[in-house]
Amino acid sequence: MTQATHRTCHVCRRHLPPHSLRPWISVRPGVSALIARDHADWGDGKFICSDDLAGYRRRYVENMLEDERGEISALDRQVLSSLQNNEIVSVDPAGLIDEHMTIGDRAADKVAQFGGSWTFILSFAVVLVIWMMLNVTGLLFAAFDPYPFILLNLVLSCIAAIQAPVIMMSQRRQETKDRLRAENDYKVNLKAELEIRQLHEKIDHQLAHQWERLAEMQQLQIELLEERLGPRN
Repeated sequence: MTQATHRTCHVCRRHLPPHSLRPWISVRPGVSALIARDHADWGDGKFICSDDLAGYRRRYVENMLEDERGEISALDRQVLSSLQNNEIVSVDPAGLIDEHMTIGDRAADKVAQFGGSWTFILSFAVVLVIWMMLNVTGLLFAAFDPYPFILLNLVLSCIAAIQAPVIMMSQRRQETKDRLRAENDYKVNLKAELEIRQLHEKIDHQLAHQWERLAEMQQLQIELLEERLGPRN
């Protein structure tokens, strides 16, 4: 492609091939107004490159969010960056946390999973019944923990003291997963909403432009028809 076929970006003044530029007519009015604010001679016959257009689109969406919410959060800025760079914002929160899990984290999850099951409850109930029967009856050997089962109480206290923080560690990690999942859903929904808004604006802009062209063509047809008919006496 020769230099003669290149066109100039109205914003950065770079000479680029036509496929890297967007004409003025294809830019949405809101974005076009921002460009015109920085470059007064922006209008029909001008072009803008894809990089500069992405930057102005981000500024337009930022202004829209600030008008609606008054402040842009860090999550909003991540969504705006993904829109500007055409990136995907959705992630797998569970997979992201599982990649950084240690052996202790996995053990805590297993303990919490087993400790909150009917298998643990029934098994522990069976152990307690056998423990008390052996120490009360003394059938197999002399009682090693006679009534009121002081050793059993000590064992139960130790198990509860260890099990509680282990379950809390697992729950805290689950809360982190839930928070990341909620943030991911928020970013995906916000990006979808912004893209739908931009699509609606683009369609409305295209329809308005088509109506203008149709009205212009109709006016030309009327003028041609009047010329052919000539003046009437």
